[in-house]
Amino acid sequence: MNRRLSALDNITLISNSDAHSPSKLGREANIFDTEVSYMSMTGALKTGKGFSGTIEFFPEEGKYHYDGHRACDVCFSPEETIRYNYLCPVCGRKLTVGVMHRVQKLADREEDFRQEAPLDYYSIIPLDEIISETIGVGPKSKAVGKIHSGLLDDLGNEFKILLDTPVADIERAGSHRLAEAVSMVRDHKVHIAPGYDGEYGKIRIFGKIARKTIKGQERLF
Repeated sequence: MNRRLSALDNITLISNSDAHSPSKLGREANIFDTEVSYMSMTGALKTGKGFSGTIEFFPEEGKYHYDGHRACDVCFSPEETIRYNYLCPVCGRKLTVGVMHRVQKLADREEDFRQEAPLDYYSIIPLDEIISETIGVGPKSKAVGKIHSGLLDDLGNEFKILLDTPVADIERAGSHRLAEAVSMVRDHKVHIAPGYDGEYGKIRIFGKIARKTIKGQERLF
């Protein structure tokens, strides 16, 4: 998204996690190929040498990724918002414009633009949420916690499991379905309903997400 604006080409883009609670620390991160020292790491940020990329969530999960009006269950892409003249087709009020709309306005490159030698960025889903979907219970459940702890003990830290651990090893330590889920996330083969107007986006690995229909659509159209 950021690379669609050429003015940012010489800027090293980083990704840092928030700190709402201990379990959320380090869920997004920067990848360095340097000594672990202040001078080496700041040098990598300034020059790009020794900075290998970022680990981050799928941006569509953000609460304001797309445009929309939550009260009327209206979620629009920037193109749809322009088509409706920035007005909610249900109540007629102004739509809340999201991040992608701003990207579209600022961008001087097409949506499918790719740099010749881009830095790596890895979009992830937290391991407990992946486990949750594979066994059909909440991510804060005891069952998920038990499997999560066992995987960390057996295979190492969460980033390693999500990005590097061979799928066969994940299957051995967990299950075939879990290994399949991690593989699908790595390949970005997930189903996404973007966030809008304060509503978090939803991501599913195995089950598709039905897009909300506009309330009163049959009456209006």
